[in-house]
Amino acid sequence: EYNVAKPRHLPLLKSALQLQTSNEEQSGLWTPLADQGWRPCITPTNAPWLNQQRMGICDAVAVAKILNATLVIPYFEVNPVWQDSSSFMDIFDVDHFIDVLKDDISIVKGLPDEYSWSTREYYSTAIRATRIKTAPVHASANWYLENVLPVLQSYGIAAVAPFSHRLTFDTLPMDIQRLRCKVNFQALVFVSHIRELGDALVNRLRYPSRENEEVGNDLLRETTNVVGRKRSARKFVVDMAAHSACDFGGGKAEKLSLAKYRQAIWQGRVLNSQFTDEELRSQGRCPLTPEEIGLLLAALGFDNNTRLYLASHKVYGGEARISNLRKLFPLMENKKSLASSEERAQIKGKASLLAAVDYYVGMHSDIFVSASPGNMHNALVSGSCLLLCKKRKTLSIQMGHRSFLNLKTIRPNMALLGPLFLNKNISWSDFRQSVVEGHENRQGQLRLRKPKQSIYTYPAPDCMCHA
Repeated sequence: EYNVAKPRHLPLLKSALQLQTSNEEQSGLWTPLADQGWRPCITPTNAPWLNQQRMGICDAVAVAKILNATLVIPYFEVNPVWQDSSSFMDIFDVDHFIDVLKDDISIVKGLPDEYSWSTREYYSTAIRATRIKTAPVHASANWYLENVLPVLQSYGIAAVAPFSHRLTFDTLPMDIQRLRCKVNFQALVFVSHIRELGDALVNRLRYPSRENEEVGNDLLRETTNVVGRKRSARKFVVDMAAHSACDFGGGKAEKLSLAKYRQAIWQGRVLNSQFTDEELRSQGRCPLTPEEIGLLLAALGFDNNTRLYLASHKVYGGEARISNLRKLFPLMENKKSLASSEERAQIKGKASLLAAVDYYVGMHSDIFVSASPGNMHNALVSGSCLLLCKKRKTLSIQMGHRSFLNLKTIRPNMALLGPLFLNKNISWSDFRQSVVEGHENRQGQLRLRKPKQSIYTYPAPDCMCHA
């Protein structure tokens, strides 16, 4: 049976619950980033991220450009865990996508009649000359010219699958790199009903009525048109967690559940970790738990007047898993508390659409904080997300896209936090001082991309111009 995870850091939690933050500290938390001298080289659209799907689409456009080929709107694989069959057109505005890129490549919504035989069922029954299965991870442009172009010339069509991380980030012509940036930051926008629902949630977070604050969450979804009232906009925070080989204290049932998930996604590679849970935590390789996220935010200076938005398909362990976080930040919301049943019905059962709404909300916050190591924060990723709203202020947590827009982004110092949380004798004052000092230069300062790093995580200098 699932065991309710007990507080791992009870002394720190008790101290944080007694914390009172000064107004001076609060004003500093919400100060926007200074101008860092870089500008987007293209006009961005306000389009939040999805993870592997989005990067794969950007790379597919680039490959089509390299081959001077027409791109068929990509087909999404069904996620083995979420079993989500959402298509490109369910998530992204396909007409906008085609229109923005019309001067770069030719894009069609479906296969022309003469290639109607080229279906997924056709490729699943035998080895086909028109399917390329051997594309290496981070393949060069020359690899596509040498291995895919001949297939196109012979058959008029080529299917490259699998296609995740199949284009290098280095040694590509600048026009190809800029095209990937254009796709990511300009061509990919969510369909209208996702944007409308996202706007409604952001509106309700920023402009809660006084009655809502007094009565509770149930009335939030009844007050959508409050922007016209002369009230200061609140601000909110976003945070994300990923999966790892770490133990999160939920007992045997949780270990079995996580093992099943990891087997489905990573075919056991995570299960074969050579490190213990304590070793992983000491190295800063474990995602922060909800309790640890709360302690981090409290140490940075956010108090219990901060409104928190929990963006997640489902929290394992339910309310018990987030109870300590809620104690620190009682003004916690989610899609269920902010959206009506009619609004939620549009995205019910669609993990990609649920994530899209959460990410849209996240991109409209002032500060982004990633709660995990690894690639979860690289784009705005699927997983769980926390949004915190301070009275008359807003905070969020993201990386690549936020760097592109010069938005404040707190990058948790995982190498620092791991040992701090393992130290059961540390006082709150020492913990807080270490956290504050360890995050002074992790507020969204732009970092230039290094070789082999993703342009989607580090958009400068490929996607940006130095002013």
